[in-house]
Amino acid sequence: MSKFITITFIILYLLLAFGTWSYVHASDYTDEQIVDAIYHAEGGTKAKKPFGILSVPCYGYEDCRKVCLNTVKNNRKRYADYGYKTHPDYLSFLASWYCLVGVDNDNGTNKFWLKNMEVILEGNKK
Repeated sequence: MSKFITITFIILYLLLAFGTWSYVHASDYTDEQIVDAIYHAEGGTKAKKPFGILSVPCYGYEDCRKVCLNTVKNNRKRYADYGYKTHPDYLSFLASWYCLVGVDNDNGTNKFWLKNMEVILEGNKK
């Protein structure tokens, strides 16, 4: 029984220590790279609202990009202050602010936002 507990403890430790290997680490990306990924995740040139900005009025690409950039910057600070306590990484924290699952304007696609961001960022890394 003690071998089982020891092995279980080692596995749990390794999962905690290295369990975020599949996450895209936002610290590997600039705010601008994250904003560019958001633009694409939110539909790019085909989006009705650039960057998916719905919370405040913005008009056109440049104006909405500024709003998005401010959101990314502000959420980096929030994540450093307290978000790390509830989310395993910055992008999942950002998703909890930026693209909530199940809200009135969610057409069922918000649940894919985080994975889409990870794929876009990883694709741009290469």
